[in-house]
Amino acid sequence: MHVAHLTLHDFRSYADVDVALEPGATAFIGRNGQGKTNLVEAIDYLSRLSSHRVATDAPLVRAGADQAIVRASVVKEGRTALLEVELNPGRANRARINRSPLPRPREIVGLVRTVVFAPDDLTLVKGDPSDRRKMLDDLLVLRTPRLAGVRSDYDRILRQRNSLLKTAGVARGSSRDAAMATLEIWDDNLARVGAEILGARLQLVDDLRPYLGKAYEAVARGASRDDADLEYKASIDLTSPTDLQQALLDAIASRRREELDRGISLVGPHRDELLLTLGTGSGPDDLRLPVKGYASHGESWSFALALRLASYDLLRADGDDPILVLDDVFAELDAERRTQLAGLVAGAEQVLVTAAVAADVPASLQGVRFLVADGRVTRDE
Repeated sequence: MHVAHLTLHDFRSYADVDVALEPGATAFIGRNGQGKTNLVEAIDYLSRLSSHRVATDAPLVRAGADQAIVRASVVKEGRTALLEVELNPGRANRARINRSPLPRPREIVGLVRTVVFAPDDLTLVKGDPSDRRKMLDDLLVLRTPRLAGVRSDYDRILRQRNSLLKTAGVARGSSRDAAMATLEIWDDNLARVGAEILGARLQLVDDLRPYLGKAYEAVARGASRDDADLEYKASIDLTSPTDLQQALLDAIASRRREELDRGISLVGPHRDELLLTLGTGSGPDDLRLPVKGYASHGESWSFALALRLASYDLLRADGDDPILVLDDVFAELDAERRTQLAGLVAGAEQVLVTAAVAADVPASLQGVRFLVADGRVTRDE
C-alpha cells in the first residue's frame, strides 16, 4: 500500500498543496514550523480520522477557513482509490471514496493504514494510562475497522452513565428510584460494549507481545527478546476464565456506592492500564520492573520505538504493508540508533520521513526528497 498523490485544501498551514508521491522512501526536509509534519499528519488522519498531534479537529483547519479537505490517491495491490475527508469543526465531517459520499465518515477508517513514529511517542512509556489505551485502540481499529463504531458507542454510553451517576447520587425519593432503574440499563450497555472492547484488547496484547520482544532486541543495545513485555491490567478480576460481560456487571455492582458518591464510572475499559515491563536479568530470580519510573531515558526511547515497530510488524503480518511515518524521529536518536531504525524499516513499501536537516536522514532512507519552506513543497532533483 502506498499514497500516490496527496492534495490538501485549508489543512493546517496549507491553503492548497498537491504532492505526487512514490513507493519507497520519501523525505520532507525543512526547518521547524515550515509545514513538513502537516503533510504526513494529513495522511495519518485519513488512516484513523484523528491526529497524532492534537485531540480535536479544530487546529487542523487553517486559520480563517471554515473547513479543510484531505484527499489522497491510494494504491493497493495495483488498484487505485481516491479517498477524501472534509473536516468541519463544530459540524459533521464528511468522507468520500472515489467521489461517492459515505453514510458515516468512520467507514473510511482502515482503508489506509499508517504507523507513526514521533518524538511524542515517549508518552507511551512515561505518560498517563490513557496514552497507552489510545495506542491499543488505534491499533485495534486499524486491524478491525468496525471497532471504531464500538469505541464510539462506548464513549457515548460512558458519558450518559456518568451524567446519570451524578444525578442519582444527589436525588431523593421517587426521583432517585427512577434514576437507579435507568442506571441499571446503562450498566448493561456499558458491560455489553465494554466486554467487546476488553476482549479485543486482551487478544491484541497477546498478538503484540512476541513482536514487541523481537523489536526491543533489535533497537536496544545488548537486549534479548525476553527483556521487554507488556501486560494488560483490567479494572476487573481476570485471574479465572469467566464471561467478560458478567464480570463487568459484577464489578459494577460491587462498586455501586463508590460510583454514586464520586459521580463517575469506576469499572470498564476506560479505567484499564497497559503495564510495560523490562526484565532485570535471566536467572531464576529475574525481576520485572515497570518501564515507567525505572527505565533510563535510553531504555524508555528504545521501548517506545519497539512498540511502534511491533505495531508495524503485526499489521504487516495481517497481510498488508502499512505506510510508515517517521516524524522528526532521527533528531532524537544517536547515529547508531538512526542506522538501526533505518535498517529495520527500509524495506517497507512506503516510508515518509520528516527532518529539519537532510543530514539527519540515514542513507538507506534518502530516496525522493522534498524541500518544504514558506508554504511550498518542492521536489529536490
